[in-house]
Amino acid sequence: MSVYSVDKLISEARQLAAEYRRTTGGPLPGISGEIARHDAVRLLDLTLVENGVSYDATGNGDREGKRIQIKGRVIQDDNQRGLRIGQIKVEQEWDSVVLVLLDSEYEPFEVYEVDRDEVVEASANSSQGRSKRGAMTLARFKAIASLAWTREDGLTKDGVWINEDSD
Repeated sequence: MSVYSVDKLISEARQLAAEYRRTTGGPLPGISGEIARHDAVRLLDLTLVENGVSYDATGNGDREGKRIQIKGRVIQDDNQRGLRIGQIKVEQEWDSVVLVLLDSEYEPFEVYEVDRDEVVEASANSSQGRSKRGAMTLARFKAIASLAWTREDGLTKDGVWINEDSD
């Protein structure tokens, strides 16, 4: 058993990744995906699954039983034009995709979710070869997805803020 909690390790990873980018000008490979998975699980009440399956987590609560792919993308500035998200495995079994957007300090600021049917339809309606292979621009993903969480408002449902502290 480790003397460090996962939350503490992720906090250190955020700092290291941000400093690495400032120093080298490039990303620390693989770190944004790990941080995004951790944040999605924490923010949306998900449970990570072991490697080897076609999805990253299963849902709890409102997402009970959903099989969810988790993607992450670091946004360095306001210019999001042309940015792509990681490949969505449309040929595999899953129910929705969650995209965690991270700021330059690798802190989450928005989380989007889209159901499988929307992704498949968007891929089918695209004439670009990349879309057929599951690649998608950030703008396209946001256009078909629902906002699930924001740094300012917390959890949302269909883009509407949910006050979880009320009785």
